[in-house]
Amino acid sequence: MSTVLQAMERKELRHSELRKIRNNGNIPAVIYGRSVESKPVYVSSADLTKTIRLVGRNGIISLDVEGSKHDVVLSDYQENAIKREIIHVDFLAVDKSSKINVTVRLVLTGEAAGVKDGGVLQQPVHELSITSTPTEIPQQIEVDVSNLQVGETIKVSDILYQGSFTINHEEEEVIASILPPRQEEEINAGEQQEGGHPDNEEGRETAPVGE
Repeated sequence: MSTVLQAMERKELRHSELRKIRNNGNIPAVIYGRSVESKPVYVSSADLTKTIRLVGRNGIISLDVEGSKHDVVLSDYQENAIKREIIHVDFLAVDKSSKINVTVRLVLTGEAAGVKDGGVLQQPVHELSITSTPTEIPQQIEVDVSNLQVGETIKVSDILYQGSFTINHEEEEVIASILPPRQEEEINAGEQQEGGHPDNEEGRETAPVGE
């Protein structure tokens, strides 16, 4: 079941108007889609935050634009780099029976066996692109790394999941691995030249001054 989010159409598109919208506790946004003409709107920042908490990052939202409702998903958003606040949102109007491409979080679960042995867990991929109908989009995809040993990797092809969606990545792409523990290197190894003297760089004796 989708959650209703109220939106108002933006009449003015000047930069000063965007600042005014944000100062009033709202977020500028755009709604677009195959069957919807692109339209600039704005929504309450507090209401958007509450809605995302209820339906999740990829949940279906019923966007009510001054009485005209559209089923949408949060396609993209921009954040303030300093305050980490959302400053703009893109809403994609969807058909619940049609597949779309979205991005979902990849979460590693469990404590890897290789980490217990001193290895270092690497996660080069934190999000996955998938194709799914809006109602089948998972909030996140979890991968258990408990049995991952030092020197081993987990690839996209190793992901076990339930759901009617397709992962849009190469099967050989590595999503997690365990690097071996760093070996301590001897600081002086190889630094002294062959035949050198420990107290004199050139291995020569020095005569007292004046001789």
